[in-house]
Amino acid sequence: MESIMKRSLTKECTKQGGKVVLLQGWVKKIRHLGNVSFLLLRDRTGVIQCVLENELAGYKVDVESVVHVIGEIVETTKTELGVELLAHEVKVINGAEKLPFEINKKKLQVGLDQLLNERVLSLRHERIATIFKVKSTFVHSFSEFLAENDFTRIFTPKIVSQGAEGGANVFKLPYFQKEAYLAQSPQFYKQMMVAGGLERVFEIAPVYRAEHHNSSRHLNEYISLDVELGFIHDFHEVMQLETDVLRYMFQQVAKNCEKELQLLQIEVPVITEIPKITLLQAQEILKSKYRKESPVGDLDTEGEKLLGKYVKETYKSEFVFITHYPKEARPMYTMPNKENPAITDSFDLLYKGLEITSGAQRIHNYEMLLASFNEKGLHPDKFQSYLNTFRYGCPPHGGFGIGLERVVYKLLELTNVREASAFPRDCTRLIP
Repeated sequence: MESIMKRSLTKECTKQGGKVVLLQGWVKKIRHLGNVSFLLLRDRTGVIQCVLENELAGYKVDVESVVHVIGEIVETTKTELGVELLAHEVKVINGAEKLPFEINKKKLQVGLDQLLNERVLSLRHERIATIFKVKSTFVHSFSEFLAENDFTRIFTPKIVSQGAEGGANVFKLPYFQKEAYLAQSPQFYKQMMVAGGLERVFEIAPVYRAEHHNSSRHLNEYISLDVELGFIHDFHEVMQLETDVLRYMFQQVAKNCEKELQLLQIEVPVITEIPKITLLQAQEILKSKYRKESPVGDLDTEGEKLLGKYVKETYKSEFVFITHYPKEARPMYTMPNKENPAITDSFDLLYKGLEITSGAQRIHNYEMLLASFNEKGLHPDKFQSYLNTFRYGCPPHGGFGIGLERVVYKLLELTNVREASAFPRDCTRLIP
């Protein structure tokens, strides 16, 4: 039986001097210089120079073809890697046609639409691949921190009978003989799992918002990092948990993505404590310092950006919690403040002047929640399976959801949040 040679990766070659190895990857570039050719082979771990001599010197292969190269690893001072491969055999596994644009320049000179239309190609560019390595590290560290703190990962339905936010921004779809919706949030299910006895839960999953935005900040489908925990004293515990989670996530990105961050020239913020400002205080700051009027019970895009600037100058922080939004501006399950029931024990988290999180303490009393539904003009009978949760003993609880793409977008200083999604969905894009 013919033995199969094990594939080596580019990053492993630095420790394989003198060995004959098999490399497989994409042709980044090939140069022919008389009786020698230099082929740059790229795999997921980096790029290595392959030297083609003698009968291989004139080997013809198109850029981005997938190739198999066998040869000896030799040390050299001529390459960044410190080694190169002296090729004995080169085979094309799958050739590439003429490319729609040049992808092996230091920076791609291509518009965002074409980058997204030709996503398989653009993902091969080092600066773009870096985005998704950082994104993956954020997700892994989020999960790791919560698992270490006794949270259970859950998996909730994305086809639902009602929107969790109680608004009209839902995608409708036929569901056999019924009408259903794509989930705006796992909110109801997070609370049900907490009340079911798991106490501490999290989910990493897509959510869907049928909002007709066409801005650099919005996606209609994004990954939400959701958390819910029971037996809290107040919503400050929820904000402290998010601070701890984010601190760990950013620490892990700084530790494990050093090469990627260096490539993009990004410095990761060190999170200590995150300042808190009430919504009313934030609006007063905007008015007095920037002569900026705010919408009733909220902040607009310009206001968020100005607050990001203010917090950076005043607190030396890129993050700020905005707290105590009015009752009418929050979903029906949000806990009213004890001293002033017109406002809620809720918060948004801004990062570099952009909202990345919404969170709150939730109402855990059945009668109070029923009254809140009625105040919002919602029909409780349509939400009975959710409301029943609170009839059988539900602990005080709260939680939050982080928009993953927005965090990546802001950290890496991208020009558009779509760049932080491999296959973004906005109000015009359904492919690829």
